[in-house]
Amino acid sequence: MTAENPPTSEPSDMPVAAIAGIIATVAVFAISQGLSYPLLSFILQRQGLSPAMIGISAAMTPLGFIVSSFFIPALSRHFGAARLALACAASAALLLAAIATWQDVWAWFPLRFLIGFAANPLYVISETWMIAMAPPARRGRLMGIYASVVSAGFAIGPLTLTLAGTEGWPPFLVGISAFVLCGAILLAVLPRMPEMRDEKQPTSVAGFVLVAPLLMFAVFTAAAFEQALLALFSVYGEAHGSSEQRIATLLTVFIAGNVVLQIPLGALAERLGADRVMLLCALFAAAGCALLPVLLPTVLIWPVTFVWGAVAFGIYTMGLIQLGEHFSGAMLMTGNAAFALAWGAGGIAGPPFTGTVMDLIGVQGLPLALALLCGALAAGIVASLSSRRSTAGD
Repeated sequence: MTAENPPTSEPSDMPVAAIAGIIATVAVFAISQGLSYPLLSFILQRQGLSPAMIGISAAMTPLGFIVSSFFIPALSRHFGAARLALACAASAALLLAAIATWQDVWAWFPLRFLIGFAANPLYVISETWMIAMAPPARRGRLMGIYASVVSAGFAIGPLTLTLAGTEGWPPFLVGISAFVLCGAILLAVLPRMPEMRDEKQPTSVAGFVLVAPLLMFAVFTAAAFEQALLALFSVYGEAHGSSEQRIATLLTVFIAGNVVLQIPLGALAERLGADRVMLLCALFAAAGCALLPVLLPTVLIWPVTFVWGAVAFGIYTMGLIQLGEHFSGAMLMTGNAAFALAWGAGGIAGPPFTGTVMDLIGVQGLPLALALLCGALAAGIVASLSSRRSTAGD
């Protein structure tokens, strides 16, 4: 893998305040994003829209993520990452206010696309800052904390609707306030942020696929796995006689494992190497798929699902750690933008691919399709490790 190698010396003191500020910023932003998805679906459902139309409307946001990925490196070089991040937070607040004002499905198509376009750079920039500021010896734990907080924010978002409700302006005001708070935190920590104006830009976002194909496939796999399971596990569970309540609780346990265990996985990556831990995550995720038909009716499904959620998302966390190990400067920003593109592509492709396999062979197509993805990733990592050993031996 061709890469820029960042300096390996560890700074004498870690910028704790700056890192904490970035984590807080993204946590608040994730809560707003997590709130908006179910809120808008509830509103469209009350308006009598079909499930297909609701789904197409929801797809506008990830589509905005994908499209914006191609522009983030150039925009950050032209305006500066700090200004771009502030503009994103302000734009997201204004766009959510526009969505609250014009509660019409046709108006929401461009607005939801634009809110995805505005949200994605903030995630990319925050991840780039986190990786750039994290000392190499602590990068695994810090990226584990970051991944856990982001996942927790998305999980907390829907819970806020139990307090704010789903009608009128109150839930929108919660989301808008969160975006404003996000901007305020950014203003407080921006003087401590590293700038990403390195003019050396040897590749584009699309070209990064050729620079680090295995990392891109890892991100694609993590997204496809998560989205396919969330979309189709209900179909699988009902076919095996599980109640809707049990299926929903299992999915909650899956997400909880994702939130809780990223920090231990990050610490393990500092000891074994992120590539080896990614291999373990892929193998354990595939093993969970193989055990699913056997364990689903038993009590053992609960702890297995908890670990399953951790290792499935841990593939992405390990990808972020490796990105920081191999790239710096403008290439680090490009790589993060490429990760966003790969995540969006995996999220869009995962459910249809898995659903097609289920149509062809039955409900066991769910664990089979996910196991195939993880198996392919594991094979790629093994090949990469073997190639590296051969090169080192020569």
